[in-house]
Amino acid sequence: MKAGGPVVGVLDDEDQMRKALSRLLATYGYQVEAYACSADLLAVLSFSHLGCLILDLHMPDLNGFEVLQTFIDRCVNLPVIVITGHDMPGTEERVRSLGAAAYLLKPVDDAALVAAIRHVT
Repeated sequence: MKAGGPVVGVLDDEDQMRKALSRLLATYGYQVEAYACSADLLAVLSFSHLGCLILDLHMPDLNGFEVLQTFIDRCVNLPVIVITGHDMPGTEERVRSLGAAAYLLKPVDDAALVAAIRHVT
């Protein structure tokens, strides 16, 4: 990927996951902006130049469902790739109905994640 490509946002409350995803994406040439909580992302969203967002579903402040609903409420048109380690029946359908472009399970398969990012950006 050439420099100047899309910036990928990573919203995950787990420090190790943010670091791992940031390192992985950097090896593919992506610039990454990582956020530890939903409030941090939402505070800068209107000024953001993100090409897509990788969104953890289960977080202590606003969870991924609430973030997706906030995007709908604010008319935010940002492709979202949801990742979760807590897959439950109906979860994928629910996040897709809230606008998620992809749904991946932790531990995230590197190739699947990069393919999803390329598909939405």
